[in-house]
Amino acid sequence: MAFNIAIDGPAGAGKSTIAKRIAAKKGYIYVDTGAMYRAMALYLLREGATTEEIDEKCEGADITIAHENGEQVVYLNGENVNPYIRTEEVGRMASVSSPNPRVRKKLTQLQQKLAASTDVVMDGRDIGTCVLPDAQVKVYLTADSHERALRRYRELTEKGEPCELAVIERDIVERDRQDMTREISPLKQAEDAVLIDSSHMTIEEVADAVIALCDV
Repeated sequence: MAFNIAIDGPAGAGKSTIAKRIAAKKGYIYVDTGAMYRAMALYLLREGATTEEIDEKCEGADITIAHENGEQVVYLNGENVNPYIRTEEVGRMASVSSPNPRVRKKLTQLQQKLAASTDVVMDGRDIGTCVLPDAQVKVYLTADSHERALRRYRELTEKGEPCELAVIERDIVERDRQDMTREISPLKQAEDAVLIDSSHMTIEEVADAVIALCDV
């Protein structure tokens, strides 16, 4: 039976960083759900789908993730689409298509199919509540909004991008509100998820805490 780890939490809590670290340590596949939504967007672009046609067209996409030679590979209908899913055009289509209920349902089914046969670590905002409700380990990873804003501020500053800490924190608080009040799959802690506040923890400490839950 496949072992599944579900990590949910607000923006900037470090979910993907922790999920990747855990996957590497455990030898599991890290499922980048965002990359799957981008692959769906690429498929819709190739199909020339209008906004009105997304419901119908999305059913033709088969998307999965594998790890080959240490690299995550996203497959769309059997094709490695890594070189194509990070363009601005795909990003714009993903913003349009990802809120679509049929797209979300289709990708949830594909994510569940992958998790049923493979040991995975999956992060997002509705993984433990909707996508993998039967995951053996569920974590709700959070940090206070100021700490999350600081992390983002340092990340942008290191890249040389101008930014203001107060603006970043305000955006994070608003993002939290939107995620927690959205109609479809709102962000919330699953009843059986373990709460981990990473505000004053290192990446290694958080990863080790989650791994310890796997051995209970």
